[in-house]
Amino acid sequence: MPSLLTPAETAALEAAPFTYSEVGATAAGAPPGYYSYSRSRRTYGIDVQAATDRLLTWKIHEAAGLTVASSSERVAAGTVARVSLGVGPLRLQAPCKVVYLVEEPGRTGFAYGTLPGHPESGEQLFLLEQAHDGSLTFSITAFSRPATALARAGGPITRWIQDTMASRYLAALYAGHPGRCFEVRRPERPRPQSG
Repeated sequence: MPSLLTPAETAALEAAPFTYSEVGATAAGAPPGYYSYSRSRRTYGIDVQAATDRLLTWKIHEAAGLTVASSSERVAAGTVARVSLGVGPLRLQAPCKVVYLVEEPGRTGFAYGTLPGHPESGEQLFLLEQAHDGSLTFSITAFSRPATALARAGGPITRWIQDTMASRYLAALYAGHPGRCFEVRRPERPRPQSG
């Protein structure tokens, strides 16, 4: 379970602007000028409600090795969070705000966008989709570009970290759940789009 932000931290993050102008763009596809990727995994035998609860209570993020401090225990549109990776002085803070929530028959998820202080500028969508054949697909779609000198200096290492985190998110949903993984799809390594 994530720790809760203080009222002052919540108010400060809620008042902060997004660090990119294409807010909500993960719903339709990545805008030009960003590094983008989409990863997904389909499986059978996973309880959909348990997977939904795991996603919407930040447990996937925590199981992927991140620390989450959020304005609420359950994700909702407008929820703000400070997601962090690492320890002590090497800890990277990543403030973000939930842009939209997906709550449709057979589809559940959310997208969050970056706030000032996040090393990247962009948006990430986490989506669960249940098919008629009983399979459950967990997809992660994102677009970003470096927002800090550290992220810019990281170059390919920064992209490797993003790719690694996407893999960890996918694995975290299925950790400890019976079922069999049916398919892993991984597109060619994306390249920055011009624009």
